[in-house]
Amino acid sequence: MSYKNPYPTVDIIITNQNQDQIILIKRKNPPLGWALPGGFVDWGESLEQAALREAKEETDLNCTLICQFHTYSDPDRDPRHHTISTVFIAKASGIPKGLDDATEAKWVNLSDLPPLVFDHKKIIADYLENFVQGSSSHFL
Repeated sequence: MSYKNPYPTVDIIITNQNQDQIILIKRKNPPLGWALPGGFVDWGESLEQAALREAKEETDLNCTLICQFHTYSDPDRDPRHHTISTVFIAKASGIPKGLDDATEAKWVNLSDLPPLVFDHKKIIADYLENFVQGSSSHFL
């Protein structure tokens, strides 16, 4: 009997010290557009390791994970596959460079986000509600 399972992925909200900017990447592969850094979890890798690896591969920055934020599992969140993404919040400083699957990486103001691929608009809206404007912002 063969089973069809969702793919585990991670996404990372990388914020600056002032919590007014995050890093977005411009995707090299379809679906094209702006997205949070992230990707597939490798065999033998923890979610935390995957988040740090993907952040480094796509932005060239070393991040510090703050916390695990939320898991998103809508089967339609990724047009390529059914994925389940665990989102982490991290801090970093420096100038990001788009590497690996990213043609560009940059700091963007939370008040001026471009259109986003996948369900990343919802993820960032949840982040804004729960961590930036909400009572949980003391965790950052």
